[in-house]
Parts: sequence; structure tokens; C-alpha cells
Amino acid sequence: MMFVAQKIVVMSMRQIGDVLLITPLLNSLRQAYPNAEIDVVVFKNKGGMLDGNPDINHLLEIPEKPTFQQHRQFIKRIFRHYDLAISTQTGDKPSLYSWLAAPRRVNVVPEYRLQDAWKYWIAQRWTIFDDQNQHTVLQNLQLADLLDIPRSYSVVPPQAQDDVLTQLFDVTNADYAVLHLMPRWRYKYWTIAGWQTLIHELGQMGLKVVITGSDNSEELDYIQQVLIDKPEHATSLAGKLAFKHITSLLQHSKIYVGPDTAVTHLAAATGIPTIALFGPTNPVKWTPFPVNYQSTENPFKAVGSQQVNNVYLLQGQADCIPCHQEGCERHRMSESRCLTELSADKVLAAVHYFLDK
Repeated sequence: MMFVAQKIVVMSMRQIGDVLLITPLLNSLRQAYPNAEIDVVVFKNKGGMLDGNPDINHLLEIPEKPTFQQHRQFIKRIFRHYDLAISTQTGDKPSLYSWLAAPRRVNVVPEYRLQDAWKYWIAQRWTIFDDQNQHTVLQNLQLADLLDIPRSYSVVPPQAQDDVLTQLFDVTNADYAVLHLMPRWRYKYWTIAGWQTLIHELGQMGLKVVITGSDNSEELDYIQQVLIDKPEHATSLAGKLAFKHITSLLQHSKIYVGPDTAVTHLAAATGIPTIALFGPTNPVKWTPFPVNYQSTENPFKAVGSQQVNNVYLLQGQADCIPCHQEGCERHRMSESRCLTELSADKVLAAVHYFLDK
């Protein structure tokens, strides 16, 4: 039986890409509760993927490591302000916040352990977190099932209402590809030589290349290394665009290539041909979600390069993938052989798969 709710809060205190992947759930809520106030709790500076999202009313931010006073103020703000609280996470904080925020809770919970029993007790309905065999979007949509509301499978990208992008790059004046070179952790890196070859070949195909990224000094240095020969057809907009502007950039591009990172999920959500370079990460759980995919089955299998709708999963070359480890040396700043040995020819073949149609 569907809950009646006029004020709903959704807990999503994770990283930027994770926040984007709750948007199908938010869209499901908006369609089922068209007049409700729907708020989302995120970590401070992690809510950019919800800019301009029509399905939410307010974004509530809390620091990743709040002080006692910040914690107290936040609890005071949400305490019994809502009819319904939904936690997309199993952690102590989001579970506790859901309990404090509303008299009715629908949560993702961890597999049962005695120390986590309270997370079951506080929720009227729950689904058990599956980190191996269920895509994140589908895991979130199980919460819609628990609410007895129809699923929406649409990943909703952020939207810009300004002209910041047009001041930096004319999206209507050339055919171009978008590349995102640097993920957060080294174990997800491809190679500088691979990116250089890809950029050269895209130019030979008559495409300009636009590179996205943050203003992090390490990332800017990495991009500078890739562009050391200063190819005339390549432009870096790293550090100049918010996610809402990257959406606009992507929507007008011919193709996108990137590693396992938030912008790759965003590219897939815009509907453009998206090539995702995956190494150790489990693709069943974390591949970009294809547009127009509407099934309770996972879009991608664990092993092998695959294409579903607008997403081409290009899996690295090794007999141990996906290992679910953080690099070959088992830490985030180690390299992953499956990606360092991935040839530019493989990536170019995926590019031609889309562009030669």
C-alpha cells in the first residue's frame, strides 16, 4: 500500500556520481507525489549533480565530518519535519537521520548483524544492500517498489540556466568529442600515451576534442602532460565548468570517452554515445546506466566488453577482471594492469563502432 506523504526527505550522503544515480528514484517519487515537498540530504559540495533538477525542492548539505554544533543544528533542522524519510545508504548517520526526520522510514539496510539490528527496527520497510550483483540504480529503485509506486528509470542530469558555457566554447560551430582524462583515484587511470593517441586520431577523423576536469592542480598537470604537443584541435575546459554546464557540453557532442568517474555517468545520462573505460571496478554495480533502459535485470554482466543502448563498456585487458580491488597493489594510488595494458586501438574500435553507423 502506497504511503501518503506531503514532505519527503531522501538521504544520499556519498560522492558526486552516487548522487546522480539517485535521480531515477527522485523522478519516481515526483511522479507518484506530484505536490509533495521532496528534499535531498547530501554532503557539502557534493550536490552539483542535482542543480536544476525539477524533481526536488531543496538540497540540504552537511559536512562529511561535522562538528558537534553543525551536527546539532542539522538534526534540529530535519527533526520530524517530514512525513517520510528514505535512506539510500546503510551507514549509521543516514539511518539515524531518517529515524529523526520522519515517523515513517523506507531504507536500504546492510546484511543482518547484531550491531545493525536497530537499522531494521527503525524502518517500516527495507531492502538489503547488494554490493556485488545489483546495479546501483536498480538498488535505489527497490525503494520505489517498497513504496508501491511505479519505477522511473531515467537518470536526470543537472541543467544550466545561464550562458557560462557559450562564453567558453561554441557548441554549435564544430563536431567534437568530449574526453574526461583523470578519475579521482590512480587505480582507475588509463595511460597518457593512450589518451594522446586517441586525441590525435579523433583529430584525423575531423573532430575537435574538448577535455573536462576539475581545477585540482594534480589534474591540471595531468592534462597538461597529455597535451604537451599542443594539438590545435584540442581544448581543455578543466576547472571552468560546473556539472550543469558539462551537461550542455555533452548534449551537443558526437561522443564521449572517459574512465570510471562521475562525468562518465553524466555523459551516459545525456544520451550521447558513451565509452566507459573500466578496470578493477565491478561493472554489474557501477557501469553508467544506459538511456531508455527499463528492466529489473542488470544492464551489464561482470566480464567482457559490452554495449547496451548508448553505453559501450570497454573492460581492461587482464584475466583477473573485475577483481574489485583498488589497483594491483591494493591501494587507491596503485596502477591497474588491466588499464595500463588497454590499447588505444581497442578504444578507437569502440569509437568507430558508434561514429561509423
